[in-house]
Amino acid sequence: MLAKLSQLPSGVRQYMLVTFNYWNFTLTDGALRMLVVLHFHQLGYSPLEIASLFLFYEFFGVVTNLIGGWLGARLGLNRTMNIGLFMQVVALLMLAVPSANLTVIWVMFAQALSGIAKDLNKMSAKSAIKTLVPNDQQSSLYKWIALLTGSKNALKGVGFFLGGALLTLIGFQGAVVAMACVLSSVFICSLLWLDKDLGKAKNKIKFSQIFSKSRSINILSAARMFLFGARDVWFVIALPLYLGQVFGWDYLLVGSFLAVWVIGYGLVQSIAPKITGKAEGIIPDGRAALLWASVLAAVTGGIALALQLNWYPQLIIILGLMIFGAIFAINSSLHSYLIVSYAKDDGVSLDVGFYYMANAMGRLIGTLLSGAVYQLYGLSMCIWIAFAFIVLTTIISLWLPRKNTRIVSV
Repeated sequence: MLAKLSQLPSGVRQYMLVTFNYWNFTLTDGALRMLVVLHFHQLGYSPLEIASLFLFYEFFGVVTNLIGGWLGARLGLNRTMNIGLFMQVVALLMLAVPSANLTVIWVMFAQALSGIAKDLNKMSAKSAIKTLVPNDQQSSLYKWIALLTGSKNALKGVGFFLGGALLTLIGFQGAVVAMACVLSSVFICSLLWLDKDLGKAKNKIKFSQIFSKSRSINILSAARMFLFGARDVWFVIALPLYLGQVFGWDYLLVGSFLAVWVIGYGLVQSIAPKITGKAEGIIPDGRAALLWASVLAAVTGGIALALQLNWYPQLIIILGLMIFGAIFAINSSLHSYLIVSYAKDDGVSLDVGFYYMANAMGRLIGTLLSGAVYQLYGLSMCIWIAFAFIVLTTIISLWLPRKNTRIVSV
């Protein structure tokens, strides 16, 4: 096996290692999110209190993406990826203390480390693909970005299931220790084999360059912020608690259902290029982003209205969530391709980091609203807010560049 891997081109080996790192990190990230939501709900925390546990996680994700892009360009993406892996191990071990010591502040700080780690890892992985695919191969770039993003989200779904299963089988402390051990091994492999100059900018990057000066990237970032705020305002806190409280599902069933949803979401992301016209030789542009955001807005509005009218709520939640996930996945995959396509070649992590800063800001807003709005007004209002956010995404997408470019298959 190792002999065959050593015969592969260097770029392919680096892509495989980056993806391997990203996959393993994603498993622990998905599992940890489900563990925290379910475990602290079990301890009697309110939805708003559970949301507060993720406050630092999301806030430091905003800061990390903004500064992490600059660090990646200055130090190299290998270092930012490895720092992310190490910090996640530390965050997991912080949560392995006895339950009596798991105060809100302690968990928030552990989640802060995890949030920094997650976004360093994601920014590094997405930026690395730009450096490994030639600029004239946009078809390949879209395919590899879709594959990386889709596989990541499928594995995040596995992580949700893993979190629910581990909580049931070995408890909270046992689960975080087991995940820390696995990720430590991944960290050591990454230190040994990841290219030391991966993604390092050729020119000196100033700190003032962390803010994007590209109009198209600024517009796409704004659209991304509202898109992910729309997802997380009902998915992160409100939905898992609703499934348990209203439908009476146990933790394993909640984790399994959300896992299936995210796995399906990831699979759709992986094949998004085929859905959006790659087979006909079409490069997606602002028009495609506008079209799919409009479809997502219509679906979300329909779900909110049906739930408001109490029209077969269990069917609407399950079926509506599946449709929402599939269309959201296409939107997300389009955005992920467009940001890497728009980004500059030298110091690519700067543009990608700025964009994912907006992504993290959307998650932060969505997470806080998910806990507060669900506690005060219920799931229906969460989905109405999601609808409003997606309408804003659609409006912003009107200003994305439209190229009408066709690709040459490679």
